Amino acid sequence: QVQLVESGGGLVQAGGSLRLSCAASGRTFSSSHMGWFRQAPGKEREFIAVISWSRITYYSDSVKGRFTISRDNAKNTVYLQMNSLKPEDTALYYCAARWGSTIGFEVGDFASWGQGTQVTVSS
Repeated sequence: QVQLVESGGGLVQAGGSLRLSCAASGRTFSSSHMGWFRQAPGKEREFIAVISWSRITYYSDSVKGRFTISRDNAKNTVYLQMNSLKPEDTALYYCAARWGSTIGFEVGDFASWGQGTQVTVSS
């Protein structure tokens, strides 16, 4: 298992930026695929972005071109840079870890989860 702790959330105006961080401890971080998900009130948790251990990245259509996922294996940390934020980006943001030969895109694909960090975008 790995322990994940997200940080960097907050309140921002529409059009603004935030950078989320997820610090990992425990199981080998460098061999993990790391994902970001979000959950708005009354909605299901949804995939946003994933970065493989080899730094291949994928994004949901809703954030492509605005969000960037990256990782620093020396710091055991994955980041989500969020630009051009919109009110509809308001949600609780989670990072998650997965090990194996394939990248995951579904909630059930990921074995370890953080507690989440709130992002609120005002109009």
